[in-house]
Amino acid sequence: MSSASTKISRTLGALLISPYNNNKDGEAAMPSKMKRISKKGVCYLLTGSILLYLMVYHSSPCDRNTAYMVPRDGQKYMYDNNQNAIPYYREMPLIFIGGMPRSGTTLMRAMLDAHPYVRCGEETRVIPRLLGMRSNWERSELERKRLQEAGITDTVIDSAFAAFILEIIALHGEAAPHLCNKDPFTLKSSVYLKRIFPNAKFIFMIRDGRGTVHSIISRKVTITGFNLNDYKQCLSKWSTAMEVMYSQCLQVGASSCMPVYYEQLVLQPELWMRRIVKFLDVPWNESVLHHEDFIDKPGGVSVSKTEKSSDQIIKPVNLEALTKWVGNIPENVVKDMAKIAPMLRTLGYDPDGNPPNYGSPDSKVADNTLHIQQNVDFWKQREKDLLQRNPQEAGPPAANPPETNQKPQQVPPKHQAVLPGR
Repeated sequence: MSSASTKISRTLGALLISPYNNNKDGEAAMPSKMKRISKKGVCYLLTGSILLYLMVYHSSPCDRNTAYMVPRDGQKYMYDNNQNAIPYYREMPLIFIGGMPRSGTTLMRAMLDAHPYVRCGEETRVIPRLLGMRSNWERSELERKRLQEAGITDTVIDSAFAAFILEIIALHGEAAPHLCNKDPFTLKSSVYLKRIFPNAKFIFMIRDGRGTVHSIISRKVTITGFNLNDYKQCLSKWSTAMEVMYSQCLQVGASSCMPVYYEQLVLQPELWMRRIVKFLDVPWNESVLHHEDFIDKPGGVSVSKTEKSSDQIIKPVNLEALTKWVGNIPENVVKDMAKIAPMLRTLGYDPDGNPPNYGSPDSKVADNTLHIQQNVDFWKQREKDLLQRNPQEAGPPAANPPETNQKPQQVPPKHQAVLPGR
């Protein structure tokens, strides 16, 4: 106890015995004389008790710069189905998957979701909108001035945005040691996300713009500013958006942002998934090569009925979508492709290659493609089952595809899986 605390203790002791020492015979007073304690003495006693408590409290090893007992690292916890606590915090290595819609972002997140240590989940939709709102503030001098005058500094905004985004990512799906977000346009804000999440890593999905735009138009994917009746306009918009995200990826740096070409991922999935999990510092697990076996399974790949790619990721990796665009783009647009979409050449595509040569698939992908072509009815039924399924339901399909190898139908809770070393 400190010297100040000792002095207060002695004062309290004096207050307690002073009524007895007032006996004119110098003898100790009887307990009945407690009644003689004045109101003033009681006030002194209470005041001294409070002071003693405060002195003892402030001499404890708590943080003396604050009166609140809170974790110093801002760490929170999410809980799995067994009520095991898994921490999440701003400094954790979050994973962001992005790129243009219809560029393989859903396939990428499904393959990672199959990993026992990773959880991405469906698109949140709110995160890119929030980031877009902040970008609008950033571009408006008037708005920035208003915020500054209100005391809403960049530090305040960063803290609030980081807290909101982290809560959305952490709590909208199952608990897992590695959390991932897949909202395609978030990568327009990679530099900012890296600022508020310093250990984040980014997977930038890149696909031939002709294939991306054809998929957007043919599947009627609504994107603000895109005219789904105009290939030329959509290709130009694609090029502009990709230029922004490409620049952001370069600014973040190769140690934090990894470009992944959709065509190469589809042609050589094992080669590229090994590179990706190494980049993310996640242990290798074969499950990432069989995401279709974990669709809507506990600890597996949660699927949204409202996302346009959900009917495709129920299938194994295959070649069906690679060149569907060939022959579907108006001839006048094809002839002027290099000018309409200059980012094609920047990203390494041949704007005059029609059809293109993306490379050769590995044997497993070729087999998957053949199997899908030979069992069209089965996969159509799988798609129908997915669209009709209650979001809370999980379990294997009613039937298995003929002549296919059976793989595990469930994985353990994300953090409990026993993983082999890298």
